[in-house]
Amino acid sequence: MPAEPQPTDSPRLRVVLRPPISADRDEFIAAMRSSRNLHRPWLAPPTTPEQFDRLLSRVDDDRYEPHLVCRREDGAIVGFININEIVRGVAQFGFIGYGGVAAHSRRGYMTEGLQLVLRRAFTELGLHRLEANIQPGNAESIALVRRLGFVREGFSERYLKIGGRWRDHERWAIRAEQWHAANRRR
Repeated sequence: MPAEPQPTDSPRLRVVLRPPISADRDEFIAAMRSSRNLHRPWLAPPTTPEQFDRLLSRVDDDRYEPHLVCRREDGAIVGFININEIVRGVAQFGFIGYGGVAAHSRRGYMTEGLQLVLRRAFTELGLHRLEANIQPGNAESIALVRRLGFVREGFSERYLKIGGRWRDHERWAIRAEQWHAANRRR
């Protein structure tokens, strides 16, 4: 069944965004388990029912914006993109985390999904900045954010604990004014 279009939907894109629901549990877990080789050592997405339920428990948290990236033609989950730890007040920013599904990789779905998340973040959510922290060896993830206008701002040693190890990360960010300027040029 095709995914229902969201306000961030664009008819020229092949994907739509939607929040995860409990009915997604089996498909999501199977997709993440089958994508372990793609994700290691870069991230550790939910691969058990308990982990997926913890993700669902945060859906209504104002500091968290979970999105499934779904193929428009059949609703298949092709990835996920979350805005985490949204800070309001004078800051207006969040951190993004994402992962694709191996069976659908290298088709541009995550690029399109992240375009939609950026639009939502900088219009509907009114954020000023999004930051992506990426391990230096994750060339595909760095290429993704670079393609969409993120700028490398720095390096953080032993920044996040992933797979049981503290890992170095590059800090990539995009501000609302950068995103708006790039969209006016398109």
